[in-house]
Formats: sequence, C-alpha cells, structure tokens
Amino acid sequence: MLSRTADNLFWLSRYVERAEALARILEATQRLASLPVAYAGSSNEWESAVFTAGCDDGFFAKYEDATAETVIDYLVFEKENPSSIVSCFEVARHNARAVRTALTVEMWEAINGAWLELRRRQDRKLEGEELTRFLAWVKEIGLRFDGSGHRTMLRNDIYDFSRLGMLLERADNTARILDVKYHLLLPKETQVGGGLDYYQWSAILRAVSAVTSYHWVYRESLKPWLIADLLILNDQMPRSLAACYGDLVRHLDDLASGYGRQGPAQRIARSTRIKLENAEIKQVFQGGLHEFITAFIADNNRLGAAIAEQYLI
Repeated sequence: MLSRTADNLFWLSRYVERAEALARILEATQRLASLPVAYAGSSNEWESAVFTAGCDDGFFAKYEDATAETVIDYLVFEKENPSSIVSCFEVARHNARAVRTALTVEMWEAINGAWLELRRRQDRKLEGEELTRFLAWVKEIGLRFDGSGHRTMLRNDIYDFSRLGMLLERADNTARILDVKYHLLLPKETQVGGGLDYYQWSAILRAVSAVTSYHWVYRESLKPWLIADLLILNDQMPRSLAACYGDLVRHLDDLASGYGRQGPAQRIARSTRIKLENAEIKQVFQGGLHEFITAFIADNNRLGAAIAEQYLI
C-alpha cells in the first residue's frame, strides 16, 4: 500500500474517533453543569472540558472565560480549532474522499452524510435539548462509521491502518478523561468520596458508555479505584487502555506479518501493553494516577510517531 493511502486511512479513523470523543466529553460536561449547586460544587466543568480535549492553549488565546457558550462554540464549530467537531468531520471527509475506493459504501455514506449535514447547519448556537440531540447525532455517526468498518471491511492492511488510528485516539481520550477528572474537575477543598466526587465519576463512566459495564464487573457502588481499574487495566472494557493496546499490538503484528518485517512501532506497542498487563491499580494510585497517565500519554504519542515514520511517510 502507498504510504499516502495508509496515512489517509489512519487519520480518517482518528478524526472520526476524536469527534465522537468530543461529543462524549461535552455530554458529560452538560450533565455535570446541570446539577444543583449542592452537587455541582465550585469547579468549572466547562473549563475542564477544554483541558480534557487538549484545546486549552488555543481556547484561552481566544476567550478569557470558559462558559457553556464559548466552550461549545470552540469545541464544536471553530474551524481554527483543528480538533473541533466540525474540523474533525471536514478533515475526515477529505481523507475519505482521497481513499474512496478503499472504503465500503456504508463507511463513505456515514462520513459524507455527516459532512453534508454540518454544511447545511447555519446556526452556531446550541443549548438545552438541541445540544443533547446534536451530541447524540455525532456519537451516532461515530458508531455508524466504526460499526460499518467492523462489519464490512476485508481484514487486510486497509483495515489494520484504519483500526490503528481509531485505537490510538481512543486510548488517548480515555487517558485524558481520567486525568482531568482527577486533577482539574474535583475542587481541592472537596473530600474524595463525597457527593460531588460520586456524581463526577458517574459522569465520566457515562462519557465512555461504561455505567452498565462497571456494575456488571464489580457489582459495587462507584469507587474511584475500581473505575480507574475498569478504564485502565480491564481487557473486557473496549475503551480501556489495556484493551486498546491489546488490539494495537494485534493489528501491528498483522502488518508486520503481511509486510515481512517488524520495527519500532511493534516494539513500542508491545512494551506499553506489557506495562499495562503487569500493573495493579493499587500500585498505580500509590505512584500517582496523574504520573501514570502522563507516562502513558507520552508512550502513546511515541507510538503514533513511530507508526507515522514506519508506515505513513
């Protein structure tokens, strides 16, 4: 496969996954912001959404305060923000068009339809039920694209590069959601385990569609260390870091087998996977959740750079 084609497939899936993740982050933020003051506390949930999305530098260069209106505008519509939902779908559609013949009909229709729908939208104001419906639509597009790929694509290098982009982005988003919750969302004066803590952890689980999974696995009330265990180390949870890296290793091994050689990408993915396999959540918290996630994000970025150098350039 041409490296340019692989690059388009990789980033197509990565940007679709990013758009869906932004919708999930905004949905969780909207839910937290709508809580009564007694539960919502004094933290700024909309500011935490900006940090979770990794858009804080660009956002605060344009706006002084993080409010519902400014955050929604920047994370949904702002074309100068390369990670906004509109930008993600535009770049995804550009990449999809470049590799149109490599995609199935269902995958193309999901992306092209989303792009056309956003072009028809003139009003940049979203609030209340309209925001809820819009975010649900964005998540539906992500599910349609991902499900179409899973159900209709040949299991070849086209499929492998498509999944690599999705899995890298998914792992990054799960890690950032956990990190921001633990260090930015909970006010310093609030006791961990209190009412505010409970509602915020619940919102995080809802952001990754894991409320039912949590209760099925642990059969306990919400506990931060068990939620972290589910989203970091549990292979059964498809959005966990461990599950993402199990699949990353598999797809990179498939590419190595098909192309007849391995490289840094395979070694980095396997090393990170082993770290996750050997980790225990008690040791993660003792060493610092923030430090663990920071190291993971650095490893994830190194893997992305290695994949780009090995296959996409």
